[in-house]
Amino acid sequence: MLTPPFPGPETVDHSLIGSIRRINPRNGTIEWTRIPSNNLKAGHSSESVIYRLDPLREANKLVFQIGTSDPARAVAAARMVAADVYAIDVNAGCPKPFSTSGGMGAALLRTPDTLVAILEALVKEIATEFEIGISVKIRLLETAEETERLVRRLVATGITGLTVHCRTTPMRPRERAIRGQLRMVAEVCREAGVACVMNGDVEGRDQAFELVREFGVDGAMIATSAEKNPSVFRGEAAGGPAPWREMATKFAWYAMEVENKFGNTKFTLAHLVHGSHKLIASTKTYVEVVTALEMGGDALRKAVETDNILGIAPKPVVKVDVPAKRKRETKGVWKGNNPPKSPVKKQSPPMSPTMTPTKKQRVMEDAIPTN
Repeated sequence: MLTPPFPGPETVDHSLIGSIRRINPRNGTIEWTRIPSNNLKAGHSSESVIYRLDPLREANKLVFQIGTSDPARAVAAARMVAADVYAIDVNAGCPKPFSTSGGMGAALLRTPDTLVAILEALVKEIATEFEIGISVKIRLLETAEETERLVRRLVATGITGLTVHCRTTPMRPRERAIRGQLRMVAEVCREAGVACVMNGDVEGRDQAFELVREFGVDGAMIATSAEKNPSVFRGEAAGGPAPWREMATKFAWYAMEVENKFGNTKFTLAHLVHGSHKLIASTKTYVEVVTALEMGGDALRKAVETDNILGIAPKPVVKVDVPAKRKRETKGVWKGNNPPKSPVKKQSPPMSPTMTPTKKQRVMEDAIPTN
């Protein structure tokens, strides 16, 4: 399974519920937008794009991955996008605090009753109505017995696919994936008629096929390596991965076509350019990115257009030539109604005949020549 569907990044249910679906008239993409609460409090009406897909390039390919900890919210959020995506995937594997602190991601592995209820609700309410698949992504538990017990409960909910990240929740990406439980997970899924996809240290297409054959799974998911170079899905027989500059320029062009938020584009480019990250580190606009990547005239015109649409084009700096005399006159301009007080040099009081001269005064008097 190294062809579509392609899982998208996690979108939290709260952020999608209440959004508005619209067609972008400039590029035909489908967008779900809403006004952030911070903007409402500040009196701003600018919208944020919560989710976007290209109905031409991504038709029957894109899996919407949802971050949720509640069955009702999961159904409400999934219903917003179900008619436009290939499938819905529940993220029960993300170990990062922004996800687990809300009971989402890998936190669901500690509350299996909630996870099962979420999947059952999605199968009942979404899969049937929209005729799409429901899947889940998990991590390994501490023992094979615990993992098997969880997987058997999950595949009994009616899901069509299960992805297992071959690390436990405490493990970090720098730690090698562990695959000792993988054959068991694949067998349990096969018995239930559920597709099993492996994840963890899968670095390219050719390696993925080898792992699929070795462990008896139905597919492999490439994540970290694909962020560094999306062409890792191209095998050696087809030329292998493309050079980073080729992928970076293609990505920058696609990002401009869909009017991608610049911060997200810059984040992804930082992964793509590898050791040349300084090219991107200081950029603040698409014009600067296109210039840094030496993309040429058409790209530069597209960058100017995109920067203006996103409102990130630099404001022109207007310099006013102030005559020297005027500068002297305005040098002491102050703000407010009260002018600053001129500093007054403190002077010593005159000595009276009865006062004893200080040491400094005596030295000064001694220095005065006498005739």
